Amino acid sequence: MKHMRLYMCQTGIQVCQVHNIKMNQGLGEEMEIPIPWFIFEHPEGLVVVDGGLAAEGLAHPLDYWGPSVNVFRPVMLEHEGCVRQLSALGFKSEDVRYVVLSHLHSDHTGAAGRFPNATHIVQRREYDYAFAPDWFAAGAYVRCDFDRPDIKWQFLEGEATDDFDLFGDGSFRVVFTPGHSVGHQSFLVKIPHCRPMLLAIDAVYTMDHWNEKALPGFLTSTVDTVRSVRKLKAVAERENAMLVPGHDPDTWSSFKHVPDFYG
Repeated sequence: MKHMRLYMCQTGIQVCQVHNIKMNQGLGEEMEIPIPWFIFEHPEGLVVVDGGLAAEGLAHPLDYWGPSVNVFRPVMLEHEGCVRQLSALGFKSEDVRYVVLSHLHSDHTGAAGRFPNATHIVQRREYDYAFAPDWFAAGAYVRCDFDRPDIKWQFLEGEATDDFDLFGDGSFRVVFTPGHSVGHQSFLVKIPHCRPMLLAIDAVYTMDHWNEKALPGFLTSTVDTVRSVRKLKAVAERENAMLVPGHDPDTWSSFKHVPDFYG
């Protein structure tokens, strides 16, 4: 691989209600949210970020994802799974060097364990919490996605890993952003001849969250959620970065999607 490129991908949508995304807003109103994931092509290896929803769940959604499908209903075709999308772009599964997971909620673990040579990078506190979540968060985790004996893990340790540099060249860096989940992390991606991209993931559900008009509809800590946005705003200002929120349908539609790319 000679290129440095960022591909913005999507594993369909989830149908939910507005208040599931924007706390205390639009009660009873339906909303369709995109399920983004990303491929970062680097000369030293391929990175998959999250992977969206697992295609394996489509045959029997309720059995696979549990009752959460009654709140966040997946609308996705099998070919939209991350493995098949990667293949359609001409990449091989064995080319993936890293799977970097923002957190372990089920709409972000579609790549976990699906790429045999990949090191999987996640915050240790997120991994530990996913095996014993509090009652209100349990439905967000689907253990069969990430509880796999063949996964090679690399654990990061909270605030100490702010600015963790994946390739040592500043092209892909971690920002620890807890709040939505206990060990959430976001990513700053720098590609030559492009404006830096700040992949906030679920640290910023929508631009209403970014602009302090609404808290996200799901969180583990309100204080951490607000402070993580503050941290990301400082990063965006310092780096002149373009924000990519996690599930904002209007903003997501404004970006280039596969097969187009940045870089």
